[in-house]
Amino acid sequence: MANTFKLKTNGAMPASAGTPDTLYTVPAATTAVIIGLTLANIHTTSVTATVQIVSTTVDTETNETVSVIKDVPILVGSSLELMSGNKYILQTGDVIKIDCSVSAKIDATLSVTEIT
Repeated sequence: MANTFKLKTNGAMPASAGTPDTLYTVPAATTAVIIGLTLANIHTTSVTATVQIVSTTVDTETNETVSVIKDVPILVGSSLELMSGNKYILQTGDVIKIDCSVSAKIDATLSVTEIT
């Protein structure tokens, strides 16, 4: 099993407020460990942000779309570090999506380890 550390970035998310943009999708035959996620407000006023995990995993448990944070305010000129020592384990096809109260006003930086 190979472990590959990756950085995924997306500037000015989402394209349309209220419609979450995909930041990361776990590739085929891969388990991903999310080790860091930072959202930066690039707007001239405060915004709110939502981060979702869309689980497509087929297990015996129920896997659904869930909010990691929902409508959390990020002050102008500030960023929000979401992980704070936590980790999320995602499986093939699972997705991380970002939304913002204003279109194109969040920069997102994701650190992930992919296990193949």
